[in-house]
Amino acid sequence: MTDPSIRGPLSADPLIVLRPWEAPEVTSWGRLPMNAVDRRAGALSLDGDWRFQLLPAPSMEPGPEWSSSYVPGAWTMQGTDDLPQYTNFRMPWGEFPPASPAANPTGVYEREVDVPAEWAGRRIVLQVGAAESVLLVHVDGRAVGISKDSHLAAEFDLTDVVRPGTRARLRLTVVKWSDASHIEDQDQWWHGGITRSVLLYATEPLYLADVTVRTRLDGELRVDCQVRNASGGALPDGWYVTGELDGQLLAQDVEFDRINEEDGRVSDFLGEARLETVVRDVRAWTAETPELYGLTVRLHRADGSVADTSHHRVGFREVEIRGRDLLLNGERVYIRGVNRHDFHPLTGRTVSYEDMRADLTLLKRFGFNAIRTAHYPNDPSLLDLADELGFYVVDEANIEAHDHAHEIADDPRYTAAFVDRVARMVLRDKNHPCVIIWSLGNESDYGANHDAAAGWLRRHDPTRPLQYEGAAKLDWADPALASDIACPMYAPVEDCVAHALSGKQTKPLIQCEYSHAMGNSNGTLADHWAAIESTPGLQGGFIWEFWDHGILQRVNDGRPAGRGGAGLYDNGVTAPGHRWAYGGDFGETIHDGAFIADGVVFPDRTPKPVMYEHREIAAPVRLEYADGELRVTNRQHFRGLEWLAAEWSLALADDGTLTAPAELPDVRPGETASVPLPFELPEDGGEAWLTVRVTTAEDGAWAPRGTEVCVPQVRLRSAAAAPVPADGGPPVEVDDSGLLVHPLLTAAPVLSLWRAPTDNDELGGAAVRWRTWGLDTLVRKVVGVRRERGSVTVLAEYDTWAGVVRHEQVFTRVEGGVRVEETAELPDGLDDVARVGSVFETVAGLDVLEWYGQGPWESYPDRSAGAPVGHHSVPVDALFTPYLRPQESGGRHGVRHFTLSAPDATGLSVALDGPRQVSVTRYRAEDLTAAAHHDELVPRPGCVVHIDAAHRGLGTASCGPDTSPAYLIEPGTHSWSWTLRVL
Repeated sequence: MTDPSIRGPLSADPLIVLRPWEAPEVTSWGRLPMNAVDRRAGALSLDGDWRFQLLPAPSMEPGPEWSSSYVPGAWTMQGTDDLPQYTNFRMPWGEFPPASPAANPTGVYEREVDVPAEWAGRRIVLQVGAAESVLLVHVDGRAVGISKDSHLAAEFDLTDVVRPGTRARLRLTVVKWSDASHIEDQDQWWHGGITRSVLLYATEPLYLADVTVRTRLDGELRVDCQVRNASGGALPDGWYVTGELDGQLLAQDVEFDRINEEDGRVSDFLGEARLETVVRDVRAWTAETPELYGLTVRLHRADGSVADTSHHRVGFREVEIRGRDLLLNGERVYIRGVNRHDFHPLTGRTVSYEDMRADLTLLKRFGFNAIRTAHYPNDPSLLDLADELGFYVVDEANIEAHDHAHEIADDPRYTAAFVDRVARMVLRDKNHPCVIIWSLGNESDYGANHDAAAGWLRRHDPTRPLQYEGAAKLDWADPALASDIACPMYAPVEDCVAHALSGKQTKPLIQCEYSHAMGNSNGTLADHWAAIESTPGLQGGFIWEFWDHGILQRVNDGRPAGRGGAGLYDNGVTAPGHRWAYGGDFGETIHDGAFIADGVVFPDRTPKPVMYEHREIAAPVRLEYADGELRVTNRQHFRGLEWLAAEWSLALADDGTLTAPAELPDVRPGETASVPLPFELPEDGGEAWLTVRVTTAEDGAWAPRGTEVCVPQVRLRSAAAAPVPADGGPPVEVDDSGLLVHPLLTAAPVLSLWRAPTDNDELGGAAVRWRTWGLDTLVRKVVGVRRERGSVTVLAEYDTWAGVVRHEQVFTRVEGGVRVEETAELPDGLDDVARVGSVFETVAGLDVLEWYGQGPWESYPDRSAGAPVGHHSVPVDALFTPYLRPQESGGRHGVRHFTLSAPDATGLSVALDGPRQVSVTRYRAEDLTAAAHHDELVPRPGCVVHIDAAHRGLGTASCGPDTSPAYLIEPGTHSWSWTLRVL
């Protein structure tokens, strides 16, 4: 093997050998400039099985034995001993920048390539879509080039090292750890390999080196072209460029040519040309109306023949900041965003076009309109899809120096890397209308290297704003050179509102990360958006994040299931013998556990309950009902409601649901119209809720006809006071411990103050406090049982480190069942418990829960806006939400009454004294608390039922603010009652 070090680029002395994996000043060698000319069409794909060896260090020589590895793909997911490792901000090894560890996995990929004979006389280019983290290229043993940046393509000119019509031996050596790893320290799995496609393509010697497209909302189109001669000589005389936009010919900009000539900007080796036109009645591009035009640019020789062609999809739109508003086409738009990694549970960092389309289709269906490519440029196909489907994109450079941020931000050895990564991202993605903001990277402090990159970017592309949280967080009112937007992360909404009202705000405030979606989370999301929509200067943000990054793992050997694992998961649940792995599951000693599982979807893209919450918050249609008037509002920015269909439904507490067709009014964006009530309310005085189910009216790019878009709801009438069941029948039976005896209960109702801690509870500190108080090991002590005519009163006490909790239960025989009236007195020291309520267990066989309340999906006090009130029915086994680390889940908020039934319709019913938090699962809280993964859980045969008088909010304290004070449980007296009957 040729030494993977490259000799000679910095010195003629052959004794000087450059170790590029420890030279931050070297960002590449022999690599071609990045450009926006898409060469995928007509290219020769080199994807597939390559010969492969994994060496322990880049200085080692490969042996005679070769295995195989699939490209694109990470070797960490393909059966090697180098397995995935997850860290949030810590580096996986202790060496300081720019050093790398001596134990440095190095993958050597080889294959033969038959170079087409018809490429004779043409320029031949190799494109490697992505390699983590340093790529060394050799052809037939000859060193060709070096590239860094694990998330952008590298191209190399092979014209002088291959011969058309012959076979060439291509070797790609990938060094996993390097100086570049210190600025790729993102919150994600560490992998190694070639993770995007490898292509070989050919052009004529005279070729389009780059194309830059600029548009204006008035229909003005400008196309700047760069032309080069690969032969190395001067450009041939007489070349010219033409273009057309959906059949409309573009004109040469003769004034541009004249000025270039007069200013001496014309060179012999780089040709520049500008085309222009004005499109009449232009169709503007927005996320709501992603109108695209087809642009073709042709490079001609002097005789008129075509030397090169480039195709682009063009969107006419303008982005500007005016005051403290970000404007798209002159309109202030809400940024309803999510952060997105390139991720797949079977292939790691390699995602297919179909995967990405499924990602974006799902996000559109749940009301998202923006993506931050966290924390690197995503696969280029993602931007094609964002153009087509309609997303606003914050395109982020592959820079995060989290563990050594302060040192690297001002380290001149890394200046070239910062500028290179930002510049190459911009050069690749500049023609995409979806990209409305550039980002300089993530969590790398703020220093001169950022300003250097910002300076290049502002000069090259003045049409878009740029942002960088590290600069913006220093002073929201003046985010310095490196940010046009105040883009903090996890700022409490109260602080954001206070800043917007302070008179000091000068920039749009759009959080680059907020509402951390780890486990059962995203509490107060609706409150957050209520503040955004009512506060000028606040414009949205990006939820962290899209995926739970669980890797499908075989339990028997602890290895990734790999490409063969398709079909071994469904609806967030893995097949027997498999589980979703997170940090530490692959034997890592340095890791950050389940912090990688913090998305709004499970690893198989199944939506978590928060997705329904977001869908209603972002709904294009809003309902209001006040003073007998029903009003419909179009909450979009650019589009009418004609693309939607609707149906009314009326949910009555005791009388089921009525439905009727609906016709949405013709209202412009932001406008409101009054509509007549579709139903006459019954005169019984019961609670009544009106819902409009809104669906797509026709097949669209991201949803077929009939896809549910939102289900806005208003209450037309409050509940009347529930009648108190009449006493009657023999006394209620309790045992010697004062526990209720009932034929359908295997465990009697007792007080519950504990829940299996959520990730927010654990990482935010609440669970530590609860354990300190002893709430997870409460011991019930009966202090009195009093029997009176028709009822039994049981007094119990629970000792905690914060004082004694007194609990009273009054059991009264009523017609058909038992009324349970409960009171719990919490001492002042218990100022923030998980819940106050009852827990009991049922006999086996009760497998279906039907209820009237919020649903059908999981909801909690501070995450319930997306769960409409109605009559719902769900199998008990489907009520539980399989968060990657088992924790409190499956709750339903605002339940008024419910039944648990067997297939023969026998079972029990419970009527509550008011809307309460209820959960029904197969697991006790201690079962969930003890398990690290779902394969460790053993479901109980019966149901574990919680009825809560009060339940603590979820918040997002695993990373960000906890729940609001309104959703905390105060000490003092809590009372609730419920009636249990046999069906």
